[in-house]
Amino acid sequence: MSDDSKTMPLRQGTTFGSEDAIPEIDPSTTAGLLTERLQAWKHAVVYLEDYVGAVEKVHKVHAKEYEKVLKTISHPLREGHHFDQGLGGVAGFFENMRVNTQVSCSDLYGCFGGYKADCEKALVNSNTETEKTLKGTVLPILERLHKEIKAKHKEVSHGADKGAKEIEKARNATQKHIELLGQHSASFESTGGKLHPTDDPYVLKRGVIHRLNKQIIAENNHSNDLLHVQEGFQAFEAHIVQVVQEVMEAFNQVAGGQAEKTRALYADMLGAAQHIPGDFEWKGFTQRNAQRLVNPNDPPRSLDAVTFANQDHGSTKPLIEGSLERKSRNKLSWGTQSAYYVVTPAKYLHEFKDDDNLQHDPKPELSIYLPEAVIGVPNGDKFNVKGKDRGKSFSSKLAGTSELAFKAHSPADAQKWFEAISAAAGSTGSMYESAPGSPVVGTDSHGSTSSKVSKVNSGHKEQEAGITGVETVSSPTAMSPTEKVASGPTTPANEEKKIVG
Repeated sequence: MSDDSKTMPLRQGTTFGSEDAIPEIDPSTTAGLLTERLQAWKHAVVYLEDYVGAVEKVHKVHAKEYEKVLKTISHPLREGHHFDQGLGGVAGFFENMRVNTQVSCSDLYGCFGGYKADCEKALVNSNTETEKTLKGTVLPILERLHKEIKAKHKEVSHGADKGAKEIEKARNATQKHIELLGQHSASFESTGGKLHPTDDPYVLKRGVIHRLNKQIIAENNHSNDLLHVQEGFQAFEAHIVQVVQEVMEAFNQVAGGQAEKTRALYADMLGAAQHIPGDFEWKGFTQRNAQRLVNPNDPPRSLDAVTFANQDHGSTKPLIEGSLERKSRNKLSWGTQSAYYVVTPAKYLHEFKDDDNLQHDPKPELSIYLPEAVIGVPNGDKFNVKGKDRGKSFSSKLAGTSELAFKAHSPADAQKWFEAISAAAGSTGSMYESAPGSPVVGTDSHGSTSSKVSKVNSGHKEQEAGITGVETVSSPTAMSPTEKVASGPTTPANEEKKIVG
């Protein structure tokens, strides 16, 4: 064999462009980011709950316990990267609380330095009353807010997980089919194109398109769901900020009675909270994470814009395709039915219900391997193909070898189909003049029922291609009288001759 004939087929690249069939971005990234943000808000509220609860205890035992208050907010915020680290935001608000609480710890006793006995009595009474008020009024507000955030977190994470699993399932199905297409496209040349009908790259390509469409629908639905959740975050966060402001206002009123200076410190904390615009954190968050959040201006994915590996491989491009009418193989049926037929480079003649790749998985209703088939010369707009259905359907196993009578839209179309089928059959396929279905001599003006077919290259032996073992292939079943009149003269079954192309 020559060097050229030994050249192995090359697998086409499987890297994707900007519109990849299987994006590398995890579908749960946006959902994970949003649920993590809810966690951040929940921990922020927990921070505040801890703070108010600690203040309640501090007022119960004495002012020196304010050091415990400071400890509750001495650590950086969990998921603190979700908040703006500058002034005017949640992080700046907690920094303000740390500073004011630390000042109160060092200055609390100084303001009562000359009146220690009276001061202690007043602090005990005021702290006891303050402790009761904080426990019964302020903390329940934070607890309710905590439950709201927790419920929102559960709602978002549950819905996102469900959508992400559906997308993952759809993507796995698409990826598996793309890998099958790559496998059989790569082996197409080395196997001589002799593949099983279901392994035909053309069929696999259509299967990829079908699964890819389902995947894109699931991705777009999931994206719309996330966008809906995402757009609701601004209002929800504004509500959180509003409740926090209400809590801080109530907290200021309760704890401010302790002393005028202590009140001033808490008022400063309140001011820091009130200066946070409801959408301040959200706007900063969307700017910092613009690449990870869903862009409401991005158009939904389109199947037309998606590319995948081996999409344009030569084995996926049909030699000819289109609609034909075929007489039913049921001998009791006289009518014809229209279907979509394709001759592929793998030398198969496939029959499909239609050319739709989206509504249902395009599986061949019938698959004939043309090198093993007998091809009838066209007569007008009619031609015949005699072969065995190689499909996996139950009906194909029962049908055996049969002659299929086709009718094209015009004699020219019939000739095109004949040439494409003959080319696909190659040197192993045989073209015969089939008496019942493919007469080669037109009718005379009187509708004569006799015809003569001259033998070309009579030295050739009898046809063997398409015959399994040593069994003799029977002649096609004779047509009914009605068909004979419609088709014109026929050649007797025992006079089938091979036409040398």
